[in-house]
Amino acid sequence: MLRVTEQAYRTDTGRQRTANEDAYYARAPVFVVADGMGGAQAGEVASKMATDAFDRDLGSTPPERALRELAEGANRRIHEHAQQDASRAGMGTTLTAAIVNADDHSVAIGHVGDSRAYLLRGAKLEQLTQDHSLVEELRRKGQLTDEQASEHPQRSIITRALGPEEDVDVDIRTVQARPGDVFLLCSDGLTTMLGEERIARILRGATSLDAAVRALVDEANRAGGRDNITAVAFRIDDVAAAKGVEQPTLVGPSAAEEGLQAAELRRAAAPASAAGPRRGRGLRTAAKALVALLVAAAVVFGAWFGMRQVWFLGTDGGGRVALYRGLPYDLPFGVNLYQKRYASPIQAGSLPAARRDSVTGHKLRSHADAVSLIEDLQRSEGALP
Repeated sequence: MLRVTEQAYRTDTGRQRTANEDAYYARAPVFVVADGMGGAQAGEVASKMATDAFDRDLGSTPPERALRELAEGANRRIHEHAQQDASRAGMGTTLTAAIVNADDHSVAIGHVGDSRAYLLRGAKLEQLTQDHSLVEELRRKGQLTDEQASEHPQRSIITRALGPEEDVDVDIRTVQARPGDVFLLCSDGLTTMLGEERIARILRGATSLDAAVRALVDEANRAGGRDNITAVAFRIDDVAAAKGVEQPTLVGPSAAEEGLQAAELRRAAAPASAAGPRRGRGLRTAAKALVALLVAAAVVFGAWFGMRQVWFLGTDGGGRVALYRGLPYDLPFGVNLYQKRYASPIQAGSLPAARRDSVTGHKLRSHADAVSLIEDLQRSEGALP
């Protein structure tokens, strides 16, 4: 049987926006990405209304029918909400959703707008959705090349979305899944920053889907992060071939119900020879002490090495944005796990709230990412050309 065996998701405001209007929903077998639009926080409202529409039990409804009904219902609610509030007139959102059907080993895709769904099968990345945008229509008609389309100043103009109109046409398709398939749903904040070849390399090379979506968002930010960035990924695999049946882990009340109280658990875990004479106690004690010392030494070395690999942004004593190497922690007796390596001329208090959070949040970064971010902050504040 094929089913979802791994999933991961991440969303980020990006480098040039002050608010995140993207939203996502990820609870197998349903996965959704929405990219909102509209002033007065209307985009945030629209994208959340779209993803919230999928937070329900689908029962036995066929996936394609469920996608269409839920998308059309979300469209009506967003449209009605905009009609009732003049400040949110024209609010809307893209929608790309997937429902995994374990019964027939398929994945149904519903789509409106320019967010995208991809399938990575083996080494090949395939785009499963078609952008509903002005530039994409011109490209399909042969009036723009792929290169011209990627840099066109009107590439953000979409021709279809949930909310602006009373009715919406939802693209629906179903893909037959195979073991090992990886599906990626993402907003255009990712695809306008990274080409498909780069996306495919990251997905193929990552050790896990969590590492993959983290790398995708980080790379999009390093490329400029012009928009909000959201990525949701899930892997389909064959679980019928798994050998053995894993016993459930019982914790707290569940264990008590099974009669496994703490003392009984300790007795059950003790070796059969524990009731007999204990020989060689001194030798075992010395061996344990040696192992403990080796473990402690490894931990200390790992912490020291790790501190040299991570960087973060913060503020110095003068309130300026600064670049630090190490971990953002202070130990007793005045021991700091970080060193200041650079102080910019920017006052953290002068930054917009969303950008200030990227400084005061002390997020751990690679050296290249930290330097790129501080340069971007300085450039946006006129401290760099």
